[in-house]
Amino acid sequence: MSLSIRNQFPGTVTSVVTGEVMATVKVRLTSGRELTAAITVDAVEDLGLAEGSGVRVLVKSTEVSLATGPVTGLSIRNKIPGTVTHIATGGAMAGVKVSVEDGELTAAITADAATELDLEVGSSVTALLKSTEVSLATV
Repeated sequence: MSLSIRNQFPGTVTSVVTGEVMATVKVRLTSGRELTAAITVDAVEDLGLAEGSGVRVLVKSTEVSLATGPVTGLSIRNKIPGTVTHIATGGAMAGVKVSVEDGELTAAITADAATELDLEVGSSVTALLKSTEVSLATV
């Protein structure tokens, strides 16, 4: 199956904490970085997720935010440092490619935001991914 989701990383489930409806699933990527996904308990059961399960982490580029300074005081669980490698700006939006330990991450942000952040190739950034926007697929 091919997907339009640009950001895909292989990983291994390290923990699953379930509640009434939702669960948090921690996934260790090949770099050792841990990401958190908040998915439904039904999805955990349907996918058969447990510690040690192999998964693919999926994040739409429109769900990736970028920061150029220190990131503190946020509820966002997933903060990934990287370096801008390419910026394509056209009209209202900009596509920003960021080199991270586990490969390449793409963020779709407004052109205004790219300008205000003064983004350029070589800029250090932190990619921010809300755990509710991280999807998982079994491998």
